[in-house]
Amino acid sequence: MTTRLYTHPIYLEHLTPAGHPERPDRLRAIERVLADEAFADLDRQQSPEGDPATILYAHPEEFVEKVRSRIPEEGIARIDTDTSASPKSWQAALTAIGAANAAVDDVFSGTADNVFVAARPPGHHAEKVTAMGFCLFNNAAIAARHAQRAHRAERVAIVDWDVHHGNGTQDIFWDDPSVLYCSTHQMPLYPGTGAKDETGVGNIVNAPLTAGTGSDTFRDAFLSRVLPEIDRFQPDLIIISAGFDAHHRDPLAEINLDEDDFDWATGELMDKAGRWSDNRLVSLLEGGYDLHGLAFSVAAHVRRLMKG
Repeated sequence: MTTRLYTHPIYLEHLTPAGHPERPDRLRAIERVLADEAFADLDRQQSPEGDPATILYAHPEEFVEKVRSRIPEEGIARIDTDTSASPKSWQAALTAIGAANAAVDDVFSGTADNVFVAARPPGHHAEKVTAMGFCLFNNAAIAARHAQRAHRAERVAIVDWDVHHGNGTQDIFWDDPSVLYCSTHQMPLYPGTGAKDETGVGNIVNAPLTAGTGSDTFRDAFLSRVLPEIDRFQPDLIIISAGFDAHHRDPLAEINLDEDDFDWATGELMDKAGRWSDNRLVSLLEGGYDLHGLAFSVAAHVRRLMKG
């Protein structure tokens, strides 16, 4: 398997207040663990800056301009109670989008079999007209639309295993049968969405997990709900919203997964990509706030992407 990694120093310049869990050190921890010789064959690329017009694939222009106007010239500005922006946040967000779209281009052109994008700010909480949950724009949603517009993908599946429900992705694709959204997440927990009966037009599959859930229940949710829906849907592309905050060390939730669970889930989705999507799989970093748990979970994820 050819696995590509996109990242960029600009992501470190998206600054958050002191003590904020979504901090630049997250990417530094990932960079350190992926420097191991086990990842020598990883195809490392610098993320390209995205085209601002592609943000409109998922968000209206008025909202985009509102976010842009909130970027401060200095210091840190609050977008909402837990979402912040600093002077380089616009460029960081645009480069995160550029990397996600480039990853889609790579898997459709055959340049890579799969791609992991280590970027920030994350995106899955960004709704059509609301920036929230540490997220400015919805990277996964924009990438899915890019696959449809640039590569004529008829069906895109987004699988979100972040411990927090991706309310933004659900909101954007709520009534769109061309995109399947599947989520495992702790509930009740921020943002309060993600119940089983939230089904859109039959394209939304939520598998909420209770606090204290471990490996067996998480894997059963995949086997009984997520994977059968992918088989039914037969996507042309699989996008993973890859949050690693369901790790047992994470301070923001109470799900007890470890690196082996992320390795397993990655392998299962790679099998589905091999069956339905000509191996096309793009993984986008979302959450994960314990640096040790994040780094070693990402290592397990990327190692599985590389070996198939």
